Amino acid sequence: MRYLPLTPEDRAAMLGDIGVVSIDDLFVDVPAAARRSGTVDLAPFAGELEVERELSGLAARNRPAGAGPFFCGAGAYRHHVPASVDHIIQRSEFLTSYTPYQPEIAQGTLQVLFEFQSQVAALTGMDVANASMYDGSTACAEAVMMASRVTRRFKAVLSGGVHPHYVGATETLAHTAGVATERLAAAVDDEAAVIAALGPDVACVVVQTPNIFGTVTDVSKIAEAAHAAGALLIVVTTEAVSFGLLKSPGEMGADIAVAEGQSIGNALNFGGPYVGLFAAREKLVRQMPGRLCGETVDAQGRRGFVLTLSTREQHIRRDKATSNICTNSGLCSLAFSIHMSLLGEVGLRRLAALNHQRARELRDALAAVPGVEILTPRFFNEFAIKLPVGAADLVESLAGEGIIAGVPYSRLDPKAGLDNVLLVCATETTPPEDIAIFAAALRRELAQ
Repeated sequence: MRYLPLTPEDRAAMLGDIGVVSIDDLFVDVPAAARRSGTVDLAPFAGELEVERELSGLAARNRPAGAGPFFCGAGAYRHHVPASVDHIIQRSEFLTSYTPYQPEIAQGTLQVLFEFQSQVAALTGMDVANASMYDGSTACAEAVMMASRVTRRFKAVLSGGVHPHYVGATETLAHTAGVATERLAAAVDDEAAVIAALGPDVACVVVQTPNIFGTVTDVSKIAEAAHAAGALLIVVTTEAVSFGLLKSPGEMGADIAVAEGQSIGNALNFGGPYVGLFAAREKLVRQMPGRLCGETVDAQGRRGFVLTLSTREQHIRRDKATSNICTNSGLCSLAFSIHMSLLGEVGLRRLAALNHQRARELRDALAAVPGVEILTPRFFNEFAIKLPVGAADLVESLAGEGIIAGVPYSRLDPKAGLDNVLLVCATETTPPEDIAIFAAALRRELAQ
């Protein structure tokens, strides 16, 4: 009982105070099908050496993205992160810092957040940005909640080009908040359908560019239609490097811009941690979720930084809060900010141009393979192809040759009926020889 200080009597008293008979009563809201009836099939105990050996063996079954030709995108992108980024974020004053409640002893951390916000506002073309969200999908969900508060309407229209995982996160949060969601059918380009779905009850429309199929869209017409209908426009971006080449959401009339910042400064990591970007028009700032860092002066007139416009309700009175996200992905946003500082505007534009160049080379190589149809008309570094065979089966087959061919759309949205659509991506980390290997292997597979 060394690490279990509570006695059975203690537990019984606690359960009695909250009005339940057993711990199982605390999980009645979890469907029975989702509960485990027995113990996990693991050894009851093992020594540290044995556990380390077992876990190392399991980890070795994973294949790093850099181990061979790799063409996955779909919301998580492989980019080169300079070694200097990792070196700087491991400085003790950055690595150990967390929540800067006391500004007088956290000026360095607060300045980092302020610089991060400034960079995000510039990239998105918006007036103000917050100090980061958990990731792009939760930022998208929070944007819908914010739009509902601003417009006092309770319906959101989501384009068929929005990443299905972002849609899922948004639907989950919207449902609990009483906001209805209308998800349009999956489509490579659905500008007309989004505009047609607008109505007097719509709080916002959510569009993504480049979208899940890689399509780049100037959403200015959608912005005009949304504003005419009294709705807000939320623009989602999953590939932050695209800001270096494409029109910003602010230029196209967005009211709220959300994005996944993983591409800049953060390794692929296959699931996180990632960093959500969130920016909006200045008139909406008081409804923004999460944390904002502001610049001020101290009693001696010296420049300083503080958290601002984040009420205590964000932390202790959850029922009164505009958002239940009350922290930020501090280390990931620091890595983002460091990488952006190293790149600068010129570096980011060059990086974005190189990404587009590599994607065009990939497009040309795949288009020459008999049976392959390019579906995406305008793209940045990712596009969709239609195959004469199931995309998931093809990916599995090529994986046996050491080639990770991309992401089958069916893996993201199994019910869409697009089983032969494959999402492929090329970045600055994709050498021309890998493109040639992929195209040759695809030609062999489809010729069989």
